Amino acid sequence: MSQDSAAPQADQVRAALARVMDPELRRPITELGMLESVEVTGSRAEIGVLLTVAGCPLKDTIEADVRRELAALPGLTDVDVKLGVMSPEARRALVDSLKRHVVPFTQPDSLTRVIAIASGKGGVGKSSVTVNLAAALAARGLSVGIIDADVLGFSVPGLMSLSDASPTRVDELIVPPVAHGVKVMSIGMFLADNAPVMWRGPMLHRALEQFVTEVHFGDLDVLLLDLPPGTGDVAISVSQLLPGTEQIVVTTPQHAAAEVAERAGSMALSTGQSVLGVVENMSWMELPDGTRLTPFGEGGGAEVAARLSAVAGHDVPLLAQLPLDPALREGGDDGVPVVVGGPGTAAAAALGALADRIAVRPRGLAGRSLGITPR
Repeated sequence: MSQDSAAPQADQVRAALARVMDPELRRPITELGMLESVEVTGSRAEIGVLLTVAGCPLKDTIEADVRRELAALPGLTDVDVKLGVMSPEARRALVDSLKRHVVPFTQPDSLTRVIAIASGKGGVGKSSVTVNLAAALAARGLSVGIIDADVLGFSVPGLMSLSDASPTRVDELIVPPVAHGVKVMSIGMFLADNAPVMWRGPMLHRALEQFVTEVHFGDLDVLLLDLPPGTGDVAISVSQLLPGTEQIVVTTPQHAAAEVAERAGSMALSTGQSVLGVVENMSWMELPDGTRLTPFGEGGGAEVAARLSAVAGHDVPLLAQLPLDPALREGGDDGVPVVVGGPGTAAAAALGALADRIAVRPRGLAGRSLGITPR
């Protein structure tokens, strides 16, 4: 058999290229209209790929992925990849295919669980819980996104090593950067030099609305919202834009903090949302001799859970008690969640157990149409 007869056909090359994913949109280039041409002559293939924007920072990654997939095809010894740029018309068609002018997570066909991480006051570790829970869920194979809804006090970019990251814009569509397997969106990615955000309620609502309607997260298993502390404008906007949101309330063991945290959960219940449970942070510090020091007292998390159970009329569990572990703070400072950078630590173990409790409930298809009819 000659070398030419053993060479792959064009349809086999296209099938291989269907495994090449756009690094930002996380969809095959064949589905996005990025594969312009495939020409196979004997053992040589010429591939035309259209980038979504000129100067795409990930063009080398795309080209390398194309070459990697085609290298696995027997009989193909020479691959020429030519990179071009989409025309304005093609780019508009791509945006129209991806963008919805509605909140995708509230549509009847959405299987995404939306979970808001809330607190009554600041400084209880709400953002640290958010990023570590997200990274732990991603490590368990789930598709996860974070919206940093704490617009005025954003901290997620720093906690996820994304302080210098910029979302990709494809016309009006915003593609979130990815860190530790998690898609992340924050107002901090649009600001320079740690500039303060000085907005009132309507602007805060508009920012959250844009995050949930104009950012292409794709098909997520879980979307986590890092809420600002308290029961202000953003918490109200979440109840309006994402009415099916579940909430996790973060508190410390201190009774004064627990009293304030109860208000955040009560607000969620009063606006028709559900409270998934309570997380008690900084519960104890383990000393070298193995004993536990409780610098913030004891019982705050159980107290909040009991009070919210009474308000809800059903059990609101204490989901986790997290230790006061220096590794958690160090991971935050380094931009590497402790569940990723310190998996053997006490904090990582507790956060991993929390992720297991959240991940155990799969996305359900009950009551949803599969879009098929019997013959």
